[in-house]
Amino acid sequence: MRDADVRGAVRCRLAAVHYGDSNTRIVEEMGVWSSSVRIDIAIINGELTGIELKSDRDTLGRLPLQADLYSRVFDRVELVAGARHVQKAMSFVPDWWKITIATMTDGCVELADARPGSANPAPDPYLVAQLLWKNEAIEVLESFGLAVGWRSKRIKLLHERLAAELPFTVLSESVRLALKRRDGWLRKPLGNQGQMALDA
Repeated sequence: MRDADVRGAVRCRLAAVHYGDSNTRIVEEMGVWSSSVRIDIAIINGELTGIELKSDRDTLGRLPLQADLYSRVFDRVELVAGARHVQKAMSFVPDWWKITIATMTDGCVELADARPGSANPAPDPYLVAQLLWKNEAIEVLESFGLAVGWRSKRIKLLHERLAAELPFTVLSESVRLALKRRDGWLRKPLGNQGQMALDA
């Protein structure tokens, strides 16, 4: 079972769940931590949800670092892993992550819940703000009257100002709205499935 097999099964599940939902945008390979790390799939709507894929052919060597970073950014995280990885993977990720087992049956990948997930208890406001490109960060600052004297500042300082000045719920909503409006994600054409934006 390859990564492409697991990814295809998850894409089909998401398409069914979010079909016709114009408030949901789904992005593949979304950059986190100044795009130095990419989560396999991100779902952007009333929450920011990340999905990390680990097929039976993958290794778990990067999972501890990924778990640390994703746990500071996403409201919810789901790990979809091949059966051979599930038990070990559980020791690497927080208890609030959802775990889904991917198995191959008659040439098709089946997804089954192994552990329910819950909301992230401690997201990092600065890393959430860091998801914004500079022009987006300035637009958010402008919308709250915080941009005067800051438009020419380095992007790190803009992110720090957003994280310091805005309540987290306001910051999080502003970031999600900016991400949903973003054009040309990863400089690739945008795709649509029903009314759901699905960017590969």
